[in-house]
Amino acid sequence: MTYETYRPDWVPQEGGSQFSCRVMTGVDGVKDGAAPTGTGKTPSRKKLTLDDYERGILAGDRMILSRGITLIESNAPRHFDPAQELVQRILPNTGNAVRVGITGVPGVGKSTFIETLGCSLCERGHKVAVLAVDPSSSVSGGSILGDKTRMEKLTREPGAFIRPSPSSGTLGGVTRKSRETLLLCEAAGYDVILVETVGVGQSETTVRSMVDFFMVLVLTGAGDDLQGIKKGIIELADAIVVNKADGDNRRKALVTRADYEQILHYLRPATEGWTTGAYACSALTGDGIDDLWKLVTEFEKTMKESGFFRERRARQALQWMDTMVEEYIHHKISQDPSIAKKRDSIREMVVRGDSPPTVAAKAIIDALETTIFRR
Repeated sequence: MTYETYRPDWVPQEGGSQFSCRVMTGVDGVKDGAAPTGTGKTPSRKKLTLDDYERGILAGDRMILSRGITLIESNAPRHFDPAQELVQRILPNTGNAVRVGITGVPGVGKSTFIETLGCSLCERGHKVAVLAVDPSSSVSGGSILGDKTRMEKLTREPGAFIRPSPSSGTLGGVTRKSRETLLLCEAAGYDVILVETVGVGQSETTVRSMVDFFMVLVLTGAGDDLQGIKKGIIELADAIVVNKADGDNRRKALVTRADYEQILHYLRPATEGWTTGAYACSALTGDGIDDLWKLVTEFEKTMKESGFFRERRARQALQWMDTMVEEYIHHKISQDPSIAKKRDSIREMVVRGDSPPTVAAKAIIDALETTIFRR
């Protein structure tokens, strides 16, 4: 490889070497990005069979695990059946991990918290999978998927696996295929699954239906005391964690923690047999992180002894089934050409003001009953 020193045009005449950069020269006769095979063609990846996926995932092969998750996340109709068969094959090897959901408002430090916690767990010999869900643009549909960049230290841990996925507009704060992804990670031998959501709103509660322990990260000065008592995310939490309890902010964080402790007295516990508490930590310094993990292990032990752990997972499996049925019905309706034509004409009537939305909705429902449900 050879390098050339390049000085951009905007560099001042008296500018030193700090303005210079190195440019690696290309390979003669080969287009940018192409492999130097002499043919000009980029070699294609080996197509994996379901047996290849199953063996690789159960062996803990991270490359095959990543490709398996890509298969699961695909919306292509041809991938649906093999993806579901793959889930069915690895299902006997799942269910042995503790699943922790972590949510909080943007800027609360979720990624830093997960990185600090994940590194601590890896040092103890755990295998940690992080399912980090990034919000999708409502305009372009794209996602930045920058969590692996923010968790630079954790990405270097051999016992860690980080999978950023787009939310694709899902309201629940997790991607639509997060449950299947979680099962694949468990089958690959990861005994701790951390699910980071896109952020927190009062309707973003889907993550509660797929994890064992639900943790909500909060900030100091984010609102008055009534902010924490609102129905929604707070009443679903197994722990409220005030992050960034360090430096000059530590005293405020401890006051906020005390405030949440008072608020929690007025709310019903999210989990039967468990008292939700408020805690303070610093993801930056690591202070309080180990204590929070001890809390999770205590929760797991208590819930397994009471039988609630297994009961909750059974309910979650039923919720997953119901969700898939609802998604299929919605897809079936949206793809039916006669319904789509009827819906478009009714929508135009609503836009023109010729029909109120209530009457228009009833017309579409009638069309569904006669066309698809055939009553």
